[in-house]
Parts: sequence; structure tokens; C-alpha cells
Amino acid sequence: MMNLFDEEQIMKSFIKSERHDADRETAERMIKMEKLSLDEIALCLPSLSLDELRELEAEVMQLA
Repeated sequence: MMNLFDEEQIMKSFIKSERHDADRETAERMIKMEKLSLDEIALCLPSLSLDELRELEAEVMQLA
């Protein structure tokens, strides 16, 4: 029984991680487009904090 619970928790954690990665990729594309402010992106992707978006913006601008 405990094993099933552990597997469920692992799966939930994996799905959450995958969603977070997808949201980061989406945010990166939005930042590159330069159409929305970071505040607006944060409203569209609530899983990402404003601080995380600022860090991502700095990374994107370094690569540009």
C-alpha cells in the first residue's frame, strides 16, 4: 500500500516538473517576442514567479 502511495507521489512530482519546464519554454518564447511585460507573462503562467521570469529574461538577453 505504501509503495503505491510513493509511486503516485513520484508521478505527481514528475508531472509538475514537466509542466514547469513547459511553462519556462513558453515564457522564454514570450520574452523573445518582446510583446508582453514580465508582469503580463506572470499572469499567463502563474507557475513561474516574477523573480524566476526576471532570471529567465536575463538568460535570454545574454544569448541574444
